[in-house]
Formats: sequence, structure tokens, C-alpha cells
Amino acid sequence: MSSQVHIRDFSFPEDYEGTLRLWKGIGVGIKVGPSDSFDEIGRKIQRDPDLFLIAELENRIVGSVIGGFDGRRGMVYHLAVREDLRNLGVASRLMTELEKRLRKKGCLKCYLLVLADNSEAIRFYENRGWQEMSEDRIFGKEFK
Repeated sequence: MSSQVHIRDFSFPEDYEGTLRLWKGIGVGIKVGPSDSFDEIGRKIQRDPDLFLIAELENRIVGSVIGGFDGRRGMVYHLAVREDLRNLGVASRLMTELEKRLRKKGCLKCYLLVLADNSEAIRFYENRGWQEMSEDRIFGKEFK
């Protein structure tokens, strides 16, 4: 099944609604927030158009991952795969392609956030060589 899935760049604005639907339907693991609005995703695409990837099956969006690179560090957001297609290699293909693109830009270190109750994602990332960074504490602030 994974071989029938096509990985491609996110196309804005055409892919926005389908991707938002995917994220909202994921359940555990993704919280859709203000930074996922139409305008914010438009800004994201202007900065790193090649780091927002879609997995497509039969012309339907079934997976996504967003990467960011500020010239020093990389960041991964919203790795999502439709529930009925999990454990078939789709997420691995998305991450492999994103990691390749980040390395090509010169990224040496990358971060990602996982919700504490998302044990499936934690195992997935650990199996790919990602390590919990227990010496760091994450701080956040929303600007309103």
C-alpha cells in the first residue's frame, strides 16, 4: 500500500482544506491551533515551501509533515497519517524525505514536539533514532 502513496510538496492554497481535515481527524497527537489558519499556513509556505510534504493516495491527502529550518536548527510539526493507513510505512516515507531535505539545507540538529500521551508517536520517533532531550525544558508563549 505504501508504494501506491505518492509523496509530494504541499500546494497552497489547493491542499489546505484537505490537510486541515486530516489534522482535525487525527485524534491523539495533533492539536489544531491558530498557527494552522489559512493565513498562517500561507506564511509558512512562503518561508519553506519545500519542507511541507503531503502523502497522497488516489488523489486524496492521507498524510502530512511540516518542517522548518531557521538556518541553524530544524523543526518538525504535524506528522500525521490517516488512521487506516498507519503502520504501512507512510509516516516513515514522509519523515525520510523531510530529513533528507533538511540535511540538504545544512541542518545539523532538529527538534520535534510530541504530546506526552502519544505513545505511538514516541515509539515511532525512537525507532527512527530520535532521542528525548530530557536535559532541555520547552517553553512557549502565544502572541495574541
